[in-house]
Amino acid sequence: MDSKIYTKTGDKGETSLIGGTRVPKYHDRIEAYGTVDELISYIGLIRDQKIDDKTILVLIEIQDRLMTCASILATDCENCKVKIPEIYDSDIETLEKEIDKMDKDLPPLRSFILPGGHSIVSFCHIARNVCRRAERLSIKVQDQFKNSDKVIQYMNRLSDYLFVLARKLSIDLYAKETPWKPRV
Repeated sequence: MDSKIYTKTGDKGETSLIGGTRVPKYHDRIEAYGTVDELISYIGLIRDQKIDDKTILVLIEIQDRLMTCASILATDCENCKVKIPEIYDSDIETLEKEIDKMDKDLPPLRSFILPGGHSIVSFCHIARNVCRRAERLSIKVQDQFKNSDKVIQYMNRLSDYLFVLARKLSIDLYAKETPWKPRV
């Protein structure tokens, strides 16, 4: 069987959701799961840096869960022939536990932090920003798909995880955190 990567079905600016519904490629749901896909790539960029193996394993799990989020966002059928994975409370709890483990060794936060100090730390902040955008877009379309509450909760917790990971990596890499000092 000859399987090609291109289908030519999107050549006129439309694509299919899981379930077969055709929508324009600029549709809000496509924006939502496309942004999740972008986030998966940024998580991969962080994962490819010189960081500890435990964090790499957590990031691989996060990429897997983000694929699940994208699948949920792309699904438009009640009784799909294909089984769609789900986000569970335990997935959100895993992020919370990872946040708590890292946070216990961090100095207290007394102001906002300006992203930077090391390229890996900056990658975490970029991923956090993309995650926040994915969350906003998911909220925008939440009435159009099932299990939206778990996707939104996961995105919200993931942005917190990425922020705390940036702080942890700042310490691990001996990077200086730069507090924001507003001119008032």
